[in-house]
Amino acid sequence: MKKIIQKSKVQLKLKNGQAFEGHLFGYPKSVAGEVVFNTGMVGYPETLTDPSYNGQILVMTYPLVGNYGIPSFEKVNGIPKNFESDKIQIRALIVSEHSASFSHWNGIQSLSDWLYDHKIPGVYGIDTRHLTKILREHGTMLGKIEFANDKIEYFNPDIENLIAKVTAPKIESIGNGKKRIVLVDCGCKKSIISSLLKRNTTVIRVPYDYNFENEDYDGVLLSNGPGNPVVYKNLVESTKQLIKKQVPILGICMGHQILSLAAGAKTYKLKYGHRSQNQPVKKVDSNKCYVTSQNHSFAVDTKSLPRGWQPWFENLNDYSNEGVQHEKLPFRSVQFHPEAAPGPIDTSFIFDEFLKDI
Repeated sequence: MKKIIQKSKVQLKLKNGQAFEGHLFGYPKSVAGEVVFNTGMVGYPETLTDPSYNGQILVMTYPLVGNYGIPSFEKVNGIPKNFESDKIQIRALIVSEHSASFSHWNGIQSLSDWLYDHKIPGVYGIDTRHLTKILREHGTMLGKIEFANDKIEYFNPDIENLIAKVTAPKIESIGNGKKRIVLVDCGCKKSIISSLLKRNTTVIRVPYDYNFENEDYDGVLLSNGPGNPVVYKNLVESTKQLIKKQVPILGICMGHQILSLAAGAKTYKLKYGHRSQNQPVKKVDSNKCYVTSQNHSFAVDTKSLPRGWQPWFENLNDYSNEGVQHEKLPFRSVQFHPEAAPGPIDTSFIFDEFLKDI
């Protein structure tokens, strides 16, 4: 290992006054954010680089994390092959036990070294089972990790424009396929781009606030992203204009919430969100069920959908909305991640449905 694991004790402090003591690994830095948990067993390189986690302190419930290390950093078509973005997006990582050594044919670095390089702190030795039970019972809450000489305030990501921190800095054309898709980057995972490229498309990746009125395109995809959807009023307004023009639209995760708000529906915050690779969803008015990958704090209120819009999928754990579609026009969206990464690819057909609309 390049860096020696820190043995100093450090605390995770919750805003309700509770504190959990553990040991530092990764980078020694004070951070604050929203404390959330993920129940996935694998896929931490993809999870930690998912821009939807921006602003959050992530608790991994699986007891051992880091045993297969961090893979290589090669890129294909200018995008990372093994990660969902170019950097770690979480504020901090909380685990029960981390593996200081690793073993995998594609592993080139330990989890601790990777966190250190990206200046992200980690805490291990915490009873993550107990911490997760608190978050399930009381809901996600604000938290912070402080070092003695670096005091910070609690940070609420729900009132911040987090998308501005993770969106593409400029317009970019990727691929050379027949159908041209404008990808509104709200913090897009690279696997969404890869899924489109596999289907013979040209992806025009644009910042979330980009005016693409003069672009030549066949459809629009609103990507995943971090934060509270009601914060992004301008994005909702621009989506309303797309609806008026009857441009084929697919929304994923945050994009699902933005499309629903533009249609006239309402969103609300879930008690502790959905973050895992085993969320069961059911296609409405059918017996078809799918296992999905998810990462979100907010959901669409199905009862608030206006006339002409209908629920497409629902969650079988809490029966929250997992997708909407228009009865006649080419608008559809899903709360889960059809591109997976990590997780199952049961719902990759969603991309095919979108391209059929086009």
